[in-house]
Amino acid sequence: MRLVSFALALLLALPAGMLSARAQTKWPERPVKLVVGFTAGSATDVTARIFAQKFSEAWGQSVIVDNVTGNSGAIGVDKVAKAAPDGYTLMWSGNAAITVLPALQPLPFDPLKDFAPISISLSMPSVIAVNNDLPVKTLAELIAYAKANPGKLSYGTPGVGTPQHVAGELFCHLAGIKMEHIPYRGANFNDTLGGVVPVAIQNAGAIMPLVRDKRLRGLAVTSLKRSQDTSNLPTVAESFPGFEATSWFALLAPVGTPQPILDKVRAESLKVLADPELLKKFAALGLQPVGSTAEETHKAIATDIPKWAQVVKEAGITLGK
Repeated sequence: MRLVSFALALLLALPAGMLSARAQTKWPERPVKLVVGFTAGSATDVTARIFAQKFSEAWGQSVIVDNVTGNSGAIGVDKVAKAAPDGYTLMWSGNAAITVLPALQPLPFDPLKDFAPISISLSMPSVIAVNNDLPVKTLAELIAYAKANPGKLSYGTPGVGTPQHVAGELFCHLAGIKMEHIPYRGANFNDTLGGVVPVAIQNAGAIMPLVRDKRLRGLAVTSLKRSQDTSNLPTVAESFPGFEATSWFALLAPVGTPQPILDKVRAESLKVLADPELLKKFAALGLQPVGSTAEETHKAIATDIPKWAQVVKEAGITLGK
């Protein structure tokens, strides 16, 4: 009994930091939740599941993708911001919720203060595509058709405030045309395939399989340069110099998450990005590996917030569009 009491007293006397460090070295000891702000099948979800599977294999614990949809991903981001900073709730976030939405509405979280950035893992352009029955084959023809048929065109995106929404409104602003914005919760092509919403602007990862299968007609890509990953589609920038609207996917954790855990997550994410087979898969989806540091991730967020705010203001984008 005395030995037990002595051991307990010794344990209680250890500095809290030492106990915390010991717990961190064993992390994860139970399933980890990876929150995604969009529906299953969206580009955000598909990429998250690839990383979640590899994390599970490496750590010997389930990493569960938790789809918390709504408000262009912001509801999921807010859930992570309010989660315990213990490493068991992580965020796989697209850039929209943390860099575009701040210009459109008040948010219940601060993108720069409420999160511990881990890494931007992947980046991806979007693609402007149309229903095959729409009589346009180029971006110039789409603009001409919109001008000749005012009020008849609409375009679908993964949601209000997403990079695709911003790209669409900026494109319309520069082209001098009007198209009604139809927001969905994530990747949804049924209406475009059926001709109800004849234009779609979606992440390359989600829409390129349909373009390659000729179920939709790709017109342009929103990156600055053409890429074989997007079938060498023309860029919007070829018509409007400087136009660029890409998406990126970042790993984030609640602020206060112990640094050893953050380092472990980033290290494993870099292993995923170094896997030759996965790199082929990412390329087929139009994805480019990034693997930024925490500091670079924070800088990207801090830089993109005012950049998108200016675009939102110049294009007159509102939540109602």
